[in-house]
Amino acid sequence: MRKETGDRIEDGAGEVAERVRKVVEAAGCSQREFARRIVMDPSKLSRSLSGTRRFTVAELARIADAGEVDAAWLLGSRAVDPASAGAAPTRGDPAPGAPALPSPSAGAPSTTEPSPAPSPAPGASQLPSTGRPLQIVRETVRLIAEHGFHAVRVSDIAAACDTSTATIHYHFPGRAELLEAAVRWCMDEDTASRAARIAEAGAEDAAAELREVLALQTPRTPQQRRQWLVWLDLWAEAARSTAIGRLHVDYYRQWRTTVADVIRRGIGQGVFRPVDPEFSALRLTALVDGLASQVLAGADGTGGANGADGGDGGDSAEGAGSDGMSGGGTSADDMHAALLAHVRTELLPH
Repeated sequence: MRKETGDRIEDGAGEVAERVRKVVEAAGCSQREFARRIVMDPSKLSRSLSGTRRFTVAELARIADAGEVDAAWLLGSRAVDPASAGAAPTRGDPAPGAPALPSPSAGAPSTTEPSPAPSPAPGASQLPSTGRPLQIVRETVRLIAEHGFHAVRVSDIAAACDTSTATIHYHFPGRAELLEAAVRWCMDEDTASRAARIAEAGAEDAAAELREVLALQTPRTPQQRRQWLVWLDLWAEAARSTAIGRLHVDYYRQWRTTVADVIRRGIGQGVFRPVDPEFSALRLTALVDGLASQVLAGADGTGGANGADGGDGGDSAEGAGSDGMSGGGTSADDMHAALLAHVRTELLPH
């Protein structure tokens, strides 16, 4: 068996998948949540567990790290005492002849990376925010937003995480994996924020829900601006990378489907005109992208003359200039007003 980090692990009998399934069950969380903890696409984890896709060495390394289990046991290279069959051995030194998984501190002084945290008490929840992979992802998002993806070095991320470059490569073999993880983390944050905002606002109809969705897509807060800056880097990389391009297509398919579903519900509720939901979602999301890029390209992008907090934006361009735009470029308020005007013109009953 080859041992490079990106290699797939042969698992014809499904034994590796079964052991990973036990680790997920022992974690006491959903399969999707476990995928989030190891910064892996949930669909890839699902396909790997069902046998239609093979795990990579790097993925198994992260699974072993998150589950605090012996990596050699995951690979089937360490015998298990029949009396404890079904239990995952705790992490230890690999058995002789076991395929080599990358060491998080390989090539780095032992003082660079702290010892692994003790295993949580039985039944305790392992917070994703405490995991090394998510720390790396969050710092990567911050650095990309501040400097751009190609200006960020692995050593910069390592310094921000107070760890070694070997640890970064242990979790993310290359730059493409880092960008993918950063984008997926932003996607998760966006989805969670949207659900929380809609629940808090108590949106009773699709029109109110769509207004909340558009408010969240307007880059007013530092967090929203960071996410948008990562999206801009995703667009640039997608034009050059097949793998990142697939991620781009996947994300926008999900995003347009979300908007189309809201429009479809609005049509059923009678709050929107009977339009083509998919085509209307395409037009609206394209408008969101174009306006957001203009806001970010402005001098400060914080809302211009209409105020940094932006208020609720209202249902018109009131407060902007006579042409519906504030002076000095497109502001967040200009963007929000334009989006609401588009919804009013294209979707609301005349």
